[in-house]
Amino acid sequence: MAFVCAATWVAKEGEAHTVAEALKHLSPASRTEEGNIYYQAYQSPEEPNTFRIFEVYKDEAAFKQHAEYDHFKEWALGMAIPALEVRQRDFYETLDF
Repeated sequence: MAFVCAATWVAKEGEAHTVAEALKHLSPASRTEEGNIYYQAYQSPEEPNTFRIFEVYKDEAAFKQHAEYDHFKEWALGMAIPALEVRQRDFYETLDF
């Protein structure tokens, strides 16, 4: 079973550009991680302050390792997360039938 994180980020008013810029760098770098299977960020056209990130990792350990990479520290912790009003994460495991 793979480990899934479905994140919702809502930028503070006037900070959507900051979050989008961070994701522009974070997304491709995250895709290069050894345990990453899929990483895709989305921005709502109706609510431009709302971003969703769908992440799939080979297991929970790979997801936890994601937070240890320099690109996560720089672009997520250093840039995007301080610009957020809301950071929600929901976790799942795939059903490999």
